[in-house]
Amino acid sequence: MKRTSLVSLALAIAGTAALAIGAGAPATAATAPDTSGIYTVHPIVEKAALATSALTPSFTPADCLAQTGGRVACQTPETIRAAYDIPATIGGVPAGTGQTVVIVDAFGSPTVASDLATFSQTFGLPAPHLTVYYPGGKPTWNGRGTQTGWAEETSLDVQWAHAVAPGANIALVIAANDHGASIDNAVRYAVDNRLGNVLSMSYGEADYLIASPHANNGQTTQAQKSFAKAAAAGMSLFASSGDDGSDNGAGYPNFGFPASDPNVTAVGGTNVWAGSGLNAPHDTVWGDYADCPLTCAFGVVGETGGAPSLFLPKGGSDVAYNASVYTGVLTYLGFLGGDANGFYYFGGTSAGSPQWAALTADAIQAVGHTVGNVSHYAQGWAASGILFDVTQGSNATPTYTGGYSATAGWDRPTGWGTPDVGRIIAALK
Repeated sequence: MKRTSLVSLALAIAGTAALAIGAGAPATAATAPDTSGIYTVHPIVEKAALATSALTPSFTPADCLAQTGGRVACQTPETIRAAYDIPATIGGVPAGTGQTVVIVDAFGSPTVASDLATFSQTFGLPAPHLTVYYPGGKPTWNGRGTQTGWAEETSLDVQWAHAVAPGANIALVIAANDHGASIDNAVRYAVDNRLGNVLSMSYGEADYLIASPHANNGQTTQAQKSFAKAAAAGMSLFASSGDDGSDNGAGYPNFGFPASDPNVTAVGGTNVWAGSGLNAPHDTVWGDYADCPLTCAFGVVGETGGAPSLFLPKGGSDVAYNASVYTGVLTYLGFLGGDANGFYYFGGTSAGSPQWAALTADAIQAVGHTVGNVSHYAQGWAASGILFDVTQGSNATPTYTGGYSATAGWDRPTGWGTPDVGRIIAALK
């Protein structure tokens, strides 16, 4: 059963799908109006056709391939830790202990706490510590419009932050709606109150909308003030690079905000093949249009952003992380009702942002000091072999066939590469 995020569908129809993904080609620039002011999320969601009894901490991507007839090499907390050398414990306590991972989303989910508990119990993680903040007032849940997509995103962010930093507290800051001012106020609340040392933003707006002559860009100005304040305080900020390739459907290269901000580390997307048993590189570019992986059973469902920004001095992703639904992370949804509840394969660069935030929380615990802007370290880490260099794949789209290919060293789709967290911790000590 295919379930591409409803927020993506709704905003694509409205012509404001800044970073949203559907199953077909991106919208062309001719169909997209000159508008801005709405942040979008784009979790790519497919129901996991797996036996419940199979979902144990030891379930591997190779097991997933076998159960799905070669369609999906899905990931659990243990396999992601193995792929990216993420410690389960640090100093004899769960990784992330003493730290707080801050996550900003809109609308929230009515079952976020119980879904996190189910996820944690299924995969043998420590009991989670979740606190939800509503700085603009608690939204009324009705499951209509863009709320379902944001609820899916909230589940993904919270569960996978916990998977990577199982000892950390999670501070979930919920905006009352997905308008730019509302979400930027939630970010400002998190920064002003220093809820944690790391903050994840799994949402965005395409540069071509922000750069429009009719755009209201007050939101970007407000957000950048918060980002600068956070950076000055040593906080580490992360945002998703986007899921609509190099052009966001505009027909020409453009990136997305807030990933394009220089105080934010932009997380691009890959297919991670480690642990799958396949003869493949550690990671390749998540680029379904250029090379849809495995059997392409769900069709072309997106690919990583990464392109020069139209208005900020950033040329694409800073780092990368697993983002393909074909190597998707298993995530539990309990608000859909009946048989629709259960585990899903999740894809999108929105999966990488909370996990980079969480692994940075692990590093802060291990080294005993804040890290700050991770993008400032990335080139040095890459030169020392601390990041896995992604050298295969492209984020070309039907509307911009030029796209950008992975190369040795830095490239626009995947930045300096994916993390070896054990070696990052050693380098920071």
